[in-house]
Amino acid sequence: MRKITLLLLFCVVSIVAQNSNIQFSNTTYPFGSMPSNVQEADLKDAYVQWKANFATTCTGGRARIKFDDPNFTVSEGIAYGMLLSAYANDKELFDGLWKYYKSHTNANGVMNWKIEGCDTVNGQNGATDAELDAAIALIIAGNRFGNTGILNYHQEAKDLIAIMKQHEIEATSYVLKPGDAWGGSNNTNPSYFAPAYFRVYGKFTNDVQFWDNVTAKTYEILNANLSVNNAVDCLVSDWCKADGSYSDIVPWAFNSGKSFYYDAARTPWRIATDYIWFGKTDASSYLTKCENFVSRVGGLDNITAGYNQDGTQIHTFKDPTYTGSFAASLMNSNQNVVDNAYSTTKNLTSTAYFATTLRVIYMFTLSGNFYNPVSEVLSNEEVAQQQKDIIIYPNPTTNELRLVNFELGKKVKIYNTLGKEIMTTDVKNSNMELVDVSELPTGIYFINSGKVKIKFIKK
Repeated sequence: MRKITLLLLFCVVSIVAQNSNIQFSNTTYPFGSMPSNVQEADLKDAYVQWKANFATTCTGGRARIKFDDPNFTVSEGIAYGMLLSAYANDKELFDGLWKYYKSHTNANGVMNWKIEGCDTVNGQNGATDAELDAAIALIIAGNRFGNTGILNYHQEAKDLIAIMKQHEIEATSYVLKPGDAWGGSNNTNPSYFAPAYFRVYGKFTNDVQFWDNVTAKTYEILNANLSVNNAVDCLVSDWCKADGSYSDIVPWAFNSGKSFYYDAARTPWRIATDYIWFGKTDASSYLTKCENFVSRVGGLDNITAGYNQDGTQIHTFKDPTYTGSFAASLMNSNQNVVDNAYSTTKNLTSTAYFATTLRVIYMFTLSGNFYNPVSEVLSNEEVAQQQKDIIIYPNPTTNELRLVNFELGKKVKIYNTLGKEIMTTDVKNSNMELVDVSELPTGIYFINSGKVKIKFIKK
């Protein structure tokens, strides 16, 4: 009995210790408005409660996220968990989820979409949204946890992006397939469209043109879907063909995929991410349509679960899956609207896997904790230096950095892995500029000066 008690105590202490490492960045996005009423305690509470209710362990250091039927796990849930744990600085959970993903991959290298318990494949082949979210999460993890341990997160991200490019993008058309084994121009899922991610993949892998083509196709299909089906405002359908018309190969979906239902509900959030990260006109135009729809129904508090494309309700109850997604779409609105969007998202809870998980993701998005992982200030360390003769040393360093051949008069900025500017200095001597970093805490930092981006380690 004493051994069992000690073991239980150890487990409780371990869980508390894991949660004590949770850290939020609370960044300011370059575009859009952000709520002024965010409390970090709300974010931590939401994350910890989600984790306690849905995360569970498996053998081999793996972890899974329980589905609505807790005996099952879906790849989408693993990827959502990876996003949340990476942004929350929860390395132990992140590593466990990625190990679980890797333990259930098919011949193409993507996770089989549904698993029973820890080890039994119940649904074969991939669902593309899982790969999309997992790749972004891996980039975030590399920035937060470093890439010199057992897992090289950035290399894993590059490998996964290459797999997506080969197996989940239709060749020549750039249409996003819903999985590695099916779909394309004859059937795609607009809620998987993640143009912000595609732009990041392009920068991260130095493959900008390809992923720009995928991005352009994304907006082409979204706009066609709204136009062809005479949709009200931003209400895209769950499934469609590349020309925007309804697909005839998803009869198993609700209303054969013709409604703005539990798939399409994520689309406003996906496009909001493109706006707050990159400020693109295509994204802003779609969000304006979403804002019009919220006004049409009398405000965010009146958003209910599901609509037909003509705007008629499917259900009368409220669900964070929809409300939080529309809340994110309002981030190009005024301050009062954005503050209310955050409050409404925080206050509307659920016990369901999908709604609970997305609610936390939406809260992270609204609060500045869903930032661009390869923005100018959060460049990954694999980015090649633009000028080969530029040198910094010693690296790692304890007290000072010597900067050699930096451009005279340029500002040199130092950022931490969360993208926060720590210090800045002017280059006064291009031959060798000394920068005192003795007061910086131990960790990984990035120097940014113009196009030059270099990682260094402070011991």
